[in-house]
Amino acid sequence: MSTTGIDPAKLEAFMGQAVTDMGACISAPLMVIGEKLGLYKAMAGAGPLSSQEVAERSGAAERPVREWLGNQAAGGYVTYDPETDRYTLPDEQAMALADEDSPFYILGLYDSIASLYADEDQILEAFRSGKGMGWHEHDHRLFRGTERFFRPGYRASLVSDWIPALDGVQEKLERGARVADVGCGHGASTILMAEAFPNSEFSGFDYHDASIKRARQAAEEAGMADRITFEVASAKDYPGTDYDLVCVFDCLHDMGDPVGASAQVLSTLDEDGTWMIVEPFAGDRVEENLNPVGRVFYGASTVICTPASLSQEVGLALGAQAGEARLTEVLNEAGFTRVRRATETPFNLILEARP
Repeated sequence: MSTTGIDPAKLEAFMGQAVTDMGACISAPLMVIGEKLGLYKAMAGAGPLSSQEVAERSGAAERPVREWLGNQAAGGYVTYDPETDRYTLPDEQAMALADEDSPFYILGLYDSIASLYADEDQILEAFRSGKGMGWHEHDHRLFRGTERFFRPGYRASLVSDWIPALDGVQEKLERGARVADVGCGHGASTILMAEAFPNSEFSGFDYHDASIKRARQAAEEAGMADRITFEVASAKDYPGTDYDLVCVFDCLHDMGDPVGASAQVLSTLDEDGTWMIVEPFAGDRVEENLNPVGRVFYGASTVICTPASLSQEVGLALGAQAGEARLTEVLNEAGFTRVRRATETPFNLILEARP
């Protein structure tokens, strides 16, 4: 390759970015280790600690912990004081790394990232064939990681912001309504709603049997088993009619036939019912999504969402960055006449669709 015309400054800037990305990649398994060994929790609120103290507080061996701390300090996840040879987990980082109830907690995603390396051969074949790869075909860590990644955001916003942004829905739920959570996964969203609205009835549906089993277990653990039913069913054939509210959380774009699924929602809604569609945040044009959030979502869409859709009938493959305009086209094609953006977060679009 000829170097004629190469801008050295641009090359240097790109190599700096590439090395930064290498550091992020090699640090990903260290994030998993930090969570599983309780290293972040051992440091949270403890002030400056030596590597030996971190090791003792977490029950791990000092020498690998010392090396782990070096990596974390180089990445800015912890701070290092060379005069005292001690490391500190700042309170701000602790919110994202040590507090699982925090809306900023991020470590759940690293289970999903780990699953993708385990699925490398199948993902490669999906690229070659174009036939996709079903959600159920992934390494089991993807299912747990997806729940753990989305759950903090749902806990922070679903009941307090998203439902109140829908026209008249909160009042219905408080009085007593029938709710279907389609594509419920492990049931985190369903359980949160059931806890908040004890007068309403909730049903969760997912085609993935293992996820439904986990959802039932989670409902029992939350004391909600008598208030929620979880059933194995696809988005195009889930049972029930006259629902006051149907929800889909971060999964419409994964469906092979989102138009058909939307038509099924329309047929199961009460005539005055509401459909809440929660989707990854995206602009309508590629250039609007060329940012850190878009990079994450395009990455997930490439190896999870788009292959999942391609593996199903129709295989529309909306992708995780479909955007509001394209999603609205799908909903209109299915027969919904009123679609609006109810609210948003940096990570989610929340659409309200009415018959």
